[in-house]
Amino acid sequence: MSLLGGPVSVVSAGAAMLADALEADQVRVDWRPPLERLVPDPEVDLANQRAVARMLAARPRWVGVRTAAEVIPGMRPDLLLHSGPPMRWEAASGPMRGALEGALRLEGRGSADLEPCHEHMAVGPMAGVISAGMPVVIVEDETSGIRAYSNLNEGLGRVLRYGANDEAVLERLRWMTSVLGPDLSRALESGPVDLGAIHQKALQMGDELHNRHRAATSMVFRELALRGLSTESLRFIDQNDYFYLNLVMASAKAACEAAAGVGRSTLVVSMARNGTEFGIRVSAEPRRWFTAPAAVPVGLFLGSYTQQDANPDIGDSAITETFGLGGFAMAAAPAITRVVGGTAQTAVDASLEMYEITLEENSNHQIPALDFRGSPTGIDVRRVVETGIQPLINTGIAHREPGIGQIGAGLVRAPLEPFLAAHRHLAGARPDGAPH
Repeated sequence: MSLLGGPVSVVSAGAAMLADALEADQVRVDWRPPLERLVPDPEVDLANQRAVARMLAARPRWVGVRTAAEVIPGMRPDLLLHSGPPMRWEAASGPMRGALEGALRLEGRGSADLEPCHEHMAVGPMAGVISAGMPVVIVEDETSGIRAYSNLNEGLGRVLRYGANDEAVLERLRWMTSVLGPDLSRALESGPVDLGAIHQKALQMGDELHNRHRAATSMVFRELALRGLSTESLRFIDQNDYFYLNLVMASAKAACEAAAGVGRSTLVVSMARNGTEFGIRVSAEPRRWFTAPAAVPVGLFLGSYTQQDANPDIGDSAITETFGLGGFAMAAAPAITRVVGGTAQTAVDASLEMYEITLEENSNHQIPALDFRGSPTGIDVRRVVETGIQPLINTGIAHREPGIGQIGAGLVRAPLEPFLAAHRHLAGARPDGAPH
């Protein structure tokens, strides 16, 4: 008998072709050799415990809406913020160029400097472009006092964040600045909205809080209706199931920033993509980016669009996975596979795999399908390097050409190179020069 409870079989841990050549009954094991064998380091373990504890302690609240120029640190009229790691104008992908050009027209400018949202305590989905005059949500971690910011969600289809920039797109953004933003600001004058409580409930109602927000958006809709939000603004939110995305992104950003700056910690505090490069930042050195070319998501496409039309991965929304949501919590949202591909079992398997590379389970984010186990939270660079398991992200897919917009949604794996680079850098930064 085998350890798996059946008759003696062949366990295949190598090439699939070798397994296919064997006639015996087989059990295939998803095994891969470690990228690097690491020596245990109690100091790093202790630092990671401190950092992830701060992340888990976060209690996000939506406290206001103001224009970016009023509240985002370092924001100015001649600056555009964008998703992902730092980027030059000439390196911008098609959807990023479309969004930047649209924002310039919106602001009435011919040019602007570019800097990452993440370097200004902000996050933006897809192209993530935030200009000085745009309204932004203000989310505060009640525990640490840290505030993070994101723009307001435009909805799906032809929107600025996917690179569309025609007059209809800009007119919607002008309405959001003149009507929706001030309306939301007034509604929040009576007190903050407890986003942490909404996250908890939404995960038990079928959301994973990256590409499925129906429950969360419904709950925040109800809260805003009770606060007297105008019918016009409520109608806009009612037609936009993704309205909550930007709120959970800012929540995750505040929680991850609370975990940043712990010396020796290998906890990942940012994963972000700009349509050209993928980058991570790590708690021990949160101002430093480790990057690699962004991969192209694989998924389901709208209309006649195909995989060949897809742009490389783009957006700050992987901050949700960094916080243990999205692809890490897919077991809570089996219906998401009808959007990104796969099956209900795919969603369960995804979450189970992510426990292998994370430090803790977030008891505030319980997953019913896993017997209310907390979502896998706190990506450890060392565990990624040891296992070779790439963090899984579920994401929207933008057309590679500017001005077209969203063409689908799917799944993508984070490239391994930034995690290897971060590990080697942190190992080399030790005072005694010894490897971790």
